[in-house]
Amino acid sequence: MANGTAAPTDLDTRLEAHRTELTGYCYRMLGSSFEAEDAVQDTMVRAWRSYDKFEGRSSLRSWLYRIATNVCLDMLTAGNKRARPMDLTESTPLAQAALSPRPDNTWLEPMPDARVLPTTGDPAEAAIAKESVRLAFMAALQKLPAKQRAVLILREVLAWKASEVAELLDTSVASVNSALQRARATLAERQEPGAEAAVSDPLDEDQQKLLDRYVAAFEGYDMTALTALLHEDAVMTMPPFDLWLTGTRDITGFMTTLGAPCAGSRLVPVQVNGLPGFAQYKPDPEKGGFTPWAVQVLEISDGRITGFHCFLDTQRWFPLFDLPLHLEAETHQVEQGA
Repeated sequence: MANGTAAPTDLDTRLEAHRTELTGYCYRMLGSSFEAEDAVQDTMVRAWRSYDKFEGRSSLRSWLYRIATNVCLDMLTAGNKRARPMDLTESTPLAQAALSPRPDNTWLEPMPDARVLPTTGDPAEAAIAKESVRLAFMAALQKLPAKQRAVLILREVLAWKASEVAELLDTSVASVNSALQRARATLAERQEPGAEAAVSDPLDEDQQKLLDRYVAAFEGYDMTALTALLHEDAVMTMPPFDLWLTGTRDITGFMTTLGAPCAGSRLVPVQVNGLPGFAQYKPDPEKGGFTPWAVQVLEISDGRITGFHCFLDTQRWFPLFDLPLHLEAETHQVEQGA
């Protein structure tokens, strides 16, 4: 029976059923939220147009992954690798801090969990999926050549067999195993800051208390309380600026000098990159209420915050997370009290 006879609405439904997992795959490959969604849309269009040639020799899912892989490899031919500030420059002492922006395509981008993590009843599978979109792992992936990246994701994250990956990439099982070995070796050599971040799913009681204390300290702009929550070697980043700071003294010093306008901010919880996060709104002196300032992603280890990453391009990030571009004071009070 020819596959091309599928009704359009039925085909749409079957393709859409794979959108979230394909977005997760393309995001891990590309390191960009928006490029990942573009890649998946391109994959869907190509699948629709060539469905009458799909002979069913593999599953629809495998066929879509083949298309998505080719789309991503084409997009990566320019060699662009997404990065975090610590991948590009040395840590800057507060006394020398300068806010120097770099172009959007420089940075590893945040992604809402809901767009890349498919619903699964298997806790182990869910844990692997979350760990594999965390910022440190994503940054490590960016160090790999594109095909090694694809092999590692397909084998280690998605648990495909070597023979399945070989078929998808039109190569041999030996080549796949060799690429996986080289990818593992590269990741082992380049232990990334934040790679040890350990967050339960769901958050355990101590982690939730830590976040509650963080919200109280940040919204109260209480640097003493915040210092008690940060690891002594905590890292703060602020893309699109390449500045990054290390240690509680420089982080809190920045927040009370260049970052002083953030005093009085409000935080709204978000789920981002498999980690706890917050949408930060700072006071809006013109309209009243609060205006978007950053999507914060927190890395936690051993009861302290080890990474504090603020993505500042709110015109891009807040719509991606379905967040309003203005927050009324009473709205926040209702949300916090809910």
